[in-house]
Amino acid sequence: MAQSTAPQPALSWSIVGRGAIGLLAASRLQLAGFDVTLWLRQPQSCSVEFDGHQLTFQPAVAPLSAVLIPVKSYAVTEAIQALLPALAQDAQLVLSHNGMGSIEQVKPMLAAGHGLWFLTTTHGALKQPDAVQHTGTGSSTLAALNDAAKVKQQQVLQAMDVALGPVNFTDNIQPALWQKLAINAVINPLTALYNCRNGELAAQKYHQHIEALVTEVCQVAAACGYPMSAHSTLQTVLRVISSTAQNFSSMQQDLAHGRRTEIDAITGYVVQQAVHHNISVPHNQALLEQILLRQQQLY
Repeated sequence: MAQSTAPQPALSWSIVGRGAIGLLAASRLQLAGFDVTLWLRQPQSCSVEFDGHQLTFQPAVAPLSAVLIPVKSYAVTEAIQALLPALAQDAQLVLSHNGMGSIEQVKPMLAAGHGLWFLTTTHGALKQPDAVQHTGTGSSTLAALNDAAKVKQQQVLQAMDVALGPVNFTDNIQPALWQKLAINAVINPLTALYNCRNGELAAQKYHQHIEALVTEVCQVAAACGYPMSAHSTLQTVLRVISSTAQNFSSMQQDLAHGRRTEIDAITGYVVQQAVHHNISVPHNQALLEQILLRQQQLY
């Protein structure tokens, strides 16, 4: 008679940085009984108020067995480089950010035993000086990106379902990433350019521009092997604009506060792949140039 597989013990989690989504995940994990620490540039304890609870997180100490990395796309490789000396031999790393392109950069950096994952989420969070607020209930899609990740699949899925669930587990994260990229390639740069809330993009004057951006992204996605219907993708974008009407996008907030944006990993990735496949994307190209110019003026 075959023996049943015993449940694997829960992993101890370290969250990189103290951004809104990271603190939301850390708070939910700690409240569920997980051992959670923060990996910060300046190691220190951190206290936040979440959902009526005062929570304290200690600084992460090597060896790290599981790490959630919800940092900006442009900061991913730097974060991984800093983490590498502190990782356990079989450490699990979960990337989570807007845009695309980091997976190809990170894979060669890891040791054979390091599990790599990607989690894309629709949860919304707002960080205040000493608190984090869950501003939008959503869901997440999670995928293992190498064989070393599959060894700890049960434990990682269990934790991410608590942190940013409900989680849909998939064998291929790329379709979900392209779907989110289409949404981000519209809402993020347009709200940043016009300095407005997401909901203002529902105005008729933006509709033709939004449709053109979506059509171009879908053409590029198809060329990359991930066909998407332009019509249904447009409807998804319009639904997100409506459901997040009162929100300010991350890119609008970055420009408004004089910070670097994730435009290179969002619109920049679309344009890069378009060039590779010899596809004309004039609307995305123009938007990329406009945001880069705005960003340049802030530095």
